Amino acid sequence: MPPAFIYLASQSPRRSQLLDQLGLAHQLLLAGPEEDAEALEQTVAGEAPPAYVQRVSALKLEAACLRQAARALPEAPILCADTTVALDGHILGKPADAQDAARMLRLLAGRSHQVFTAIALAWGTQRQYACSASEVQFAPLQDAEIAAYVATGEPMGKAGAYGVQGRAAAFIARIEGSYSGIMGLPLFETAQALRALGAGTTTG
Repeated sequence: MPPAFIYLASQSPRRSQLLDQLGLAHQLLLAGPEEDAEALEQTVAGEAPPAYVQRVSALKLEAACLRQAARALPEAPILCADTTVALDGHILGKPADAQDAARMLRLLAGRSHQVFTAIALAWGTQRQYACSASEVQFAPLQDAEIAAYVATGEPMGKAGAYGVQGRAAAFIARIEGSYSGIMGLPLFETAQALRALGAGTTTG
């Protein structure tokens, strides 16, 4: 029998909105102050971007499973995800500050880059994993455009220093792949993984 809801172990409001789009009731299962959630996102030298997001999403999932058990929460599927931007095989994570955001955007301007989003799902002892790969072409950008965008604060907290669903949409000339994956949660892969667990999505 499908669950009444799933847990989303992510602070991203975009991922929550995307689950709403699938008609999935969900509750947040966020790390407490005793957890070092940022440590899970540390990069490893020489690690390829797809391997990185898959490793990090799997680590987030196991941490969320421990969290659910420690809090004695009702049994339900747990969903985790991680997104990264890659340029020439190098990971562009979340910018440290406005200067770092501008640096990343200058690198992306006028070029194609890749966006990888991995998902990890658990329900009891079952696990499902998937990874979405997309390509994004940025138009050339003037320094003034970059500065104005950074000043909005939108790049902060986002891999590659931009959000496809926000003002940066004006910079994007072409997308190949999953729009929802670029946002942070590939809906096709998520729906497939949920069905594989017997926790199918609602349509209509």
